[in-house]
This record gives sequence, structure tokens and C-alpha cells, in this order.
Amino acid sequence: MSVSTRVKSIQNIMRQDVGVDGDAQRISQLCWMFFLKIIDDQDQELELLKDDYGSPVPAPLRWRHWAADPEGITGEELLDFINGDLFPQLKELPPGAGPRAKVVRDVFEDAYNYMKSGQLMRQIVNKINDIDFNNLAARQHFGDIYEQILNDLQSAGNAGEYYTPRAVTSFMARMIDPKPGETLLDPACGTGGFLTCAINHMRERYVKRPEDEASMQASLRAVEKKPLPHMLAVTNMLLHGIEDPSFLRHDNTLARPYISWGRDERVDIVLTNPPFGGKEEDGIESNFPQHFRTRETADLFLALIIRLLKPGGRAAVVLPDGSMFGEGVKTRLKQHLMEECNLHTIVRLPNSVFRPYASIGTNLLFFEKGEPTKDIWFWEHLVPEGQKAYSMTRPIRVEHLDDCADWWGGTERTGRKEGGRAWKVSADEIEARGYNLDIKNPHIEEEDHGDPEALLAQLDTVEAEVVSVRDQLKAILAEALLR
Repeated sequence: MSVSTRVKSIQNIMRQDVGVDGDAQRISQLCWMFFLKIIDDQDQELELLKDDYGSPVPAPLRWRHWAADPEGITGEELLDFINGDLFPQLKELPPGAGPRAKVVRDVFEDAYNYMKSGQLMRQIVNKINDIDFNNLAARQHFGDIYEQILNDLQSAGNAGEYYTPRAVTSFMARMIDPKPGETLLDPACGTGGFLTCAINHMRERYVKRPEDEASMQASLRAVEKKPLPHMLAVTNMLLHGIEDPSFLRHDNTLARPYISWGRDERVDIVLTNPPFGGKEEDGIESNFPQHFRTRETADLFLALIIRLLKPGGRAAVVLPDGSMFGEGVKTRLKQHLMEECNLHTIVRLPNSVFRPYASIGTNLLFFEKGEPTKDIWFWEHLVPEGQKAYSMTRPIRVEHLDDCADWWGGTERTGRKEGGRAWKVSADEIEARGYNLDIKNPHIEEEDHGDPEALLAQLDTVEAEVVSVRDQLKAILAEALLR
């Protein structure tokens, strides 16, 4: 049975349980069970590779001890063990037990067992047992299934929770070009999509020795506020061979005062899609300077990202169209961004990229800290020919952004040319526009819909014809009824 089929069958079993209600609970239930299996498989591999390695999970709670035997405990005995021993003890792992123990404790801090049937639980456990997460092929295939689980989660999410399409995260990581040893931060990491794309990029291009891998893993930083995405992100890191995902903190990046971020906490790279369209809780904005205070989450993150970058540091950030033309705090933020950083490129995406979960135009901002902006290059990404919009069944794909990558001009961004989808605007022009970055492609002529007065006259004529035809039909029907 393929991993895909196995996951679907697990979800079908879960639907029979009266305690599990809806996609979000099913995914949360799946996630903590997969997490325990994945970390136990990884523990067993590390125990073979390292003489001094010990699992952070106490022996009786390890998957291999209570779940691996297909004829093991079931029914009420299994439920009593999970609810009475497993969860309470994993939530209370001692702080001094090491970073991997902290990962386990953080994952289970807000996790729940929703299932009420121990027999159904045993069926699911036995199906999970057949997946060997130390098998590279199975792990890679499960990565695809994991992506589907994340897609399922989107329909269960709240406003402002949009999971960035893999094509977009891959493109941004490719253009930023992170290298092992460069500190890389996602301050609102969701389920870890940017992190995995950055990891894959570095492994494909730069990781040649064990030291490179260790340097890369030691340089990752991430924060996620919500429990379920945090659990999914940690599981995602384990699936991608990250030995110590304790760098991924369960916290709210914005809850800390802006001025408290010191120089020693600055990073080389920020890759992120901060939540937008949502509002932070009362009091969060008071952590920021007066001129940057707002309840709009994306604006607060942008202000913080600028501060967190080292001189020479670079960032790629997803922002909605509202940030491009907004006034007030948004204007001050854009001015601050252009004065502190070289905002060298903006890729404009159509409003269907995040469908069906959001129909909003988005932009990819690429900037480097240390020198003010002189010119901004714009690239307009268009939906492929023959397709009206992106959708769930026809989403944006990696190759759709290859033309922009070809135009990009390498790490030095040399050889760029205007025309077609690309245009350049000077910082002086932006300032004269009041820092409005909502600039349309000058190479695409607006479609001429004709003179409004003439169109209205045509509409009146057509409506009159419709009324005339309707009256004729009524007369014919009335005559037929009299016969």
C-alpha cells in the first residue's frame, strides 16, 4: 500500500470516531501520532550512529514500546495509557533533558487526543507502523503527502492564515540563495515551508560535507505563534532530517518590545510570508515605536524585519497589495524601508495565487539592508496563457516563475532589461508618489472598453430590443391559450 493510500485510509478510520470533529482536529490528531513515530524512527537511527545518544522520550513512552506490536494494547487500555500516561508525562518533560526533549514538550504542550475509541486508535497505529521514516524513499514520498495535509489544513484555517504555495517559497529561496552558516530566520514560519525550501536549496547547491550540513542546521531560526502550525512545522523539520528542531520556537515574535532586539540577534536572511489581513491582540502595537504602531500584523512584521537584518543582510517578504498603496503607517514604513534598505525588486503576483483561500493581490519584496534604494525593478507575473486564473486544481507551479528567474540576472542582478513584464522606477519617482508602490506595468496597454456614453446608449438599445421580444412572446402565448 502506498503512503498516500495509507494516509487516506487513516483519515477514513478517524472519521468513524465520534470524538474527532472536522479537518483541524483530524490533522492535529494525525500530526502528534506521526510526530511520535517520526522522532522514534530518527532516534533509533541516531542511537546507531552516535555512541552517546539517548532518546529524549522516556522508554515506556517511545513508539517502539507501546505502538510497534500490532497485537499490542488496544481498546480502553490503550486510551487509558495515552490519556493517563503518554500525554501528561510528555507535557512535563524536565527542562534539563536537552533540546530535543524541549521540542517534544513544546509539541505536546497544546496537543490533544480527540479519539474516543481505543480499537480505532489501534487500527491507525498499525497503519502508521508500516511507514519507515528512516527509509529515504518513503520519507520523500511522505513529504508529498504532508503537502496535501497542509492543503487540507488551509480549509480549516482562520482569516489571515494562508499557506504559501510551494512554487512561491521555492522561487523566493532560490533568488535569496542562502548558504550554510548564514543565519536564516522566518519570524512567522507557519508550517515551515520557507525553511524546507531553503534547506533543500542549500543541500542541492552547497552542502558537500558533514560540516556543511551541521553549519546549515545550526544557523536556522524560526518562530510560530499557533499550536497546530508549530506542531506541523516541527514534524516537517524532522521529516527533512533536522536533528534538533528546537530552534523553531512556539512564541509570538511581535510580543517582544521592538527595541529589545539587540545587535547579537541580527540575522543574515529573512524569508517569510507574515500573516496579513489579521489584527494583533490589544497591546502588541505598544511594543513598537509610535510612528510604526498599528494593529495590522503584516506592517508590524515589516518594521521588525528591517531591524532584525544585519548590515548587508537580505530579505524576501510576501506582502498584500494594501501595503503597496496604503497610507499613514504604511507610508512611513515604506519610506523607512527605502531609506534603510535597497528595495531592489518587487514581483507582482495575480490575486488568484492564494485561491481558493484568499483572492488578494500579493507582492514579493526583495531587499538588502545597508544602502538606500536608488531604483526598484518590477516584474509582473501573469497567469499562463490559456488559463484565466490559478485555482486549487490548477495552482501556480515552480516552472511558471522560471521566466522571472531567467530575467533576474544572477546574484548580482546584472543584465536586466525593461520591456514586456519588467520595468524600473527611481526612488525619486516613488517619493514623489508619496511612497505608493502600486505601480502598473507601463508596457501593457489598458484595454480600451470604448466611450462610456456610447456604451450606455448601446445598453439602452439592447434592453429595448429585449423588452420588445418579450412582449411579442407574451402575445403569442396569450393567443395560443385562447384557442
